Amino acid sequence: MTTILSRITTDPEICHGKPTIRGLRYPVENMLQLLASGMTIEELLADYPDLVREDFLACISYASKLVQIKSIHKIAS
Repeated sequence: MTTILSRITTDPEICHGKPTIRGLRYPVENMLQLLASGMTIEELLADYPDLVREDFLACISYASKLVQIKSIHKIAS
């Protein structure tokens, strides 16, 4: 059984290892910024025809998981 989060991948050879959508050169970070700026998923689908609705939902789900981190520890510099 695959989950929606399986659409988010990381590969050191693609976008410097940042999380991307399905191994394509669409960083999750950029898609979240576009959504946060007020663009709708429908507008993004028109701008990025090789993506599907579930890709954007996966980005939102990924961000949701990131903010569930229980604690953050400072690394000594």
